[in-house]
Amino acid sequence: MTRESLGFHHRFEPGPGAGRPLLLLHGTGGDETDLLPLGRTVAPGAALLSPRGTVLENGMPRFFHRLSEGVFDEADLRRRADDLANFVIAARDRYGLGAPVALGFSNGANIAAAVLLLRPEVLAGAVLLRAMVPLAEPPRADLAGKPVLILSGAMDPIVPRANAETLARQLAAAGAKVDHRILPAGHALTQTDVSLAAAWARATVVQNVA
Repeated sequence: MTRESLGFHHRFEPGPGAGRPLLLLHGTGGDETDLLPLGRTVAPGAALLSPRGTVLENGMPRFFHRLSEGVFDEADLRRRADDLANFVIAARDRYGLGAPVALGFSNGANIAAAVLLLRPEVLAGAVLLRAMVPLAEPPRADLAGKPVLILSGAMDPIVPRANAETLARQLAAAGAKVDHRILPAGHALTQTDVSLAAAWARATVVQNVA
């Protein structure tokens, strides 16, 4: 059931298994149901928290405004990242959750990267699918060994390879344990993305329950 509280329309599915919950962040035009099947596949048994972006672009939900494709409204991004971080904190209290691992695609991956850099205490790690650099001048952040998987597409027409590599370097410089893979794919997700994310989750989401 979609819930209309805590500042975001969202879905919450309690998980019977051990391990960290997943924060599912959809791409442009998605909603709170889009990534639920992916979340169940990547981390079976994990609790799933899936908000809907509060920004509309031509009627399509997003998590923050952009000026054009690949050009972000960074003032809005910072504000929306803070809103999302506060939602996560409130949801943890409401549902009795530990710090989640973000699983985001495209626009959702970009705001997850922004939350990592702006509010690093909120997330335990992240899977960033087709992410790009969210902030031209990222703040100093202490990511202190947080695990991050970045899956990029070599033929992605939206995210240049160099941009994704810069994001990986920024997160690693902040202390994150970054695994960046560049796949023979475009912007759309493939079965390889799903398999790699699931393998990564087995080693992090399930085992890292402290």
